[in-house]
Amino acid sequence: MTSTVLEIKNLKVSAEDKEILKGVDLTIKSGEIHALMGPNGAGKSTLGEALVGHPNYTITGGKILINGKNLTDAYPEERAKAGLFLAFQSPISIPGVKISTFLRTAYNDLYPDEKMPLKDFFNMVKAAMNDLEMNESFISRSINDGFSGGERKRFEVLQMIVLKPKIVILDEIDSGLDVDALKLVSAEIKKLHDQNIGFLIITHYQRILKDIIPEFVHILKDGRIVMNGNKEVSDKIEDEGYEWIKG
Repeated sequence: MTSTVLEIKNLKVSAEDKEILKGVDLTIKSGEIHALMGPNGAGKSTLGEALVGHPNYTITGGKILINGKNLTDAYPEERAKAGLFLAFQSPISIPGVKISTFLRTAYNDLYPDEKMPLKDFFNMVKAAMNDLEMNESFISRSINDGFSGGERKRFEVLQMIVLKPKIVILDEIDSGLDVDALKLVSAEIKKLHDQNIGFLIITHYQRILKDIIPEFVHILKDGRIVMNGNKEVSDKIEDEGYEWIKG
């Protein structure tokens, strides 16, 4: 299986002329699980959205590379084709765009040479929905239209399963999930990890990290990564908060 390396080099990002990220360095490889933690306003969500090319953010310095290819100025669709995927903290609704149409179009764009028959494609989607305990009627609904918070997060995971990215960024994937839904979503994420996908889990708390154990934990504070460690760092944060980290 081909290995993928995401390199973030001295990344600086601004929004509305305010510098949010002030030089972030991070490398994520296939099969690795990284957790990015930090207090509110540290820039965690900004990093995730800047990596996939969100138009609200301007990259003012540094580079984003996948397997050496420079994606710093690439369009979001180019980043997706290179293997990047972001599960949003607050996925928006898109009335009028059916899930079935969205998934099929996205899959065909990502894998134009695969030519998967329509029946086989939707059998794959339905199997994934069954694993996520999503009713098959969801496939004919508009994207996130009228969905609960938990349903929106399950749909994010459904996209991961169907679209097969190489590096996944999870932005507060555990928010809006009850205990049972969190266990179910965590189980699907672990299956994806077993397929050699790399993960960056953005979270305030250790809730999801009890089910998905990170190999690497990074603390973002005031726009910079101020500490790198392992699960022991996230354990200490749960016990003591962020006050002990002085940068």
